[in-house]
Amino acid sequence: MSHRAKKQFGQHFLHERRYIDLIIHAIDPRPGQRVVEIGPGLGAITRPLMEKLGKLTVIELDRDVIGPLTERVSGLGELDVVLADVLTVDFSAIAGGQPLRLVGNLPYNISSPILFHALAHRQAIQDMHFMLQKEVVDRMAADPGSKVYGRLSVMLQAYCRVQALFDVPPGAFSPPPKVDSAVVRLLPRNEADIGISDHQHFESLVKAAFAQRRKTLRNTLREVATAEQMESVGIDPGDRAEAIAVPDYVRLSNALVG
Repeated sequence: MSHRAKKQFGQHFLHERRYIDLIIHAIDPRPGQRVVEIGPGLGAITRPLMEKLGKLTVIELDRDVIGPLTERVSGLGELDVVLADVLTVDFSAIAGGQPLRLVGNLPYNISSPILFHALAHRQAIQDMHFMLQKEVVDRMAADPGSKVYGRLSVMLQAYCRVQALFDVPPGAFSPPPKVDSAVVRLLPRNEADIGISDHQHFESLVKAAFAQRRKTLRNTLREVATAEQMESVGIDPGDRAEAIAVPDYVRLSNALVG
């Protein structure tokens, strides 16, 4: 397969068998499940998924990899190729009423938009297993008080259980990226467990809180909430955004929208 990775697509093709096996073990795909792979590339994960499932949907933007990809999985079952930008894909429609499992080695340059696009379809999604830049996974799974706990941490943890699984070194890819990677599992919460009254307000609140990390919430949220309103839900307005746990942001948002 002589396909060369394209920088504009952020392509780094996984090739080391050990990590491929670890990813497949983490996903644990079973026949009959509705699995969608984002950015299959040259099929390092696609082939073992097809061996387990016999049927798979892949979403790929680079039409030049489709030939090598289909050749690699030839004879293993039914491969449904969606040639599109993943940010335009309706996951709920693909699910067709069946729980959807998303997997993929996400392009690092647009990983956050893909994550939020998937969250918008969370009610159709059973789980997600993604490989991302390790720094991003660390932020996704960070606890309050951590230096890397931020807007991404709060927004994802409000809607999903986030589990960092294992790291993947640059040498496992061709060409090697300049950063370490990691695999993460996202398990969408039930809407009742999420408990957010107004999703748009919650997003705006969290964005405002982390807009100026070095300032206290009394300052960053002064246009949004009074000190008394923060104190009423157990938040110290003298704290900074990274000190506040996800449930506290949910309670504050709900209190503000009534």
